[in-house]
Amino acid sequence: MNNIKHYINHHFNTLSIASVSIIFSITLLMLRVKFTHSFFYLFLVWNLFLAVIPFAITTYLKSFNKLNAVALWFSFCLWLLFLPNAPYIVTDLVHLRLSKTTFIWIDILTVMSFAFSGLLLFYLSFLDMISILKQYIKPLVIRLAVTPLLFLTAFGIYLGRVLRYNSWELIQNPLKLINDIFQIIIHPSQHKDAWIFTLLFGVFLNVGYWLFKMSTRLKTLH
Repeated sequence: MNNIKHYINHHFNTLSIASVSIIFSITLLMLRVKFTHSFFYLFLVWNLFLAVIPFAITTYLKSFNKLNAVALWFSFCLWLLFLPNAPYIVTDLVHLRLSKTTFIWIDILTVMSFAFSGLLLFYLSFLDMISILKQYIKPLVIRLAVTPLLFLTAFGIYLGRVLRYNSWELIQNPLKLINDIFQIIIHPSQHKDAWIFTLLFGVFLNVGYWLFKMSTRLKTLH
């Protein structure tokens, strides 16, 4: 508990930004409910909760000065399993096609605010995990792993959005999930949509990561 308090004290600004973003998103959603008398987008709250999990994992890990190898790699695998849930919210923009013209403006703002919160939590968590891993792995290895990890995250988003898998499926129904992944890999011509989605979303996440990283560097320079 003391470790967590110490982390919060030293990362108050980051945690405040994440909290404000989340509160703003939920506030917009409540206003949307009031204006439209519809609870359709309440699923965004659950999606945002899932997006918080990888951020919560890295926040907890950052509160420790040193971790044993078993705890580190177990936490990393758990983090990686839930990581796609954060940027996944961007794909919820697809639901805007169901919006009525009268209230489409508030629907756009609501979904985009949740998507922004998801991306913010994603990049904050990603940078935190890199910072953690640097204590145990050579920097060159980490730099080489960043791009594949972001593309792997994009593939995870595809599995969730298109194939409708969730993070629990690895435990509940692992054989079907593994089989579907195997089919996509060995029959790329039959699953062009999976490869195109992964490529484009992977590029999106990589560009976003670079911009986010550069913005944090500029902030430290000032």
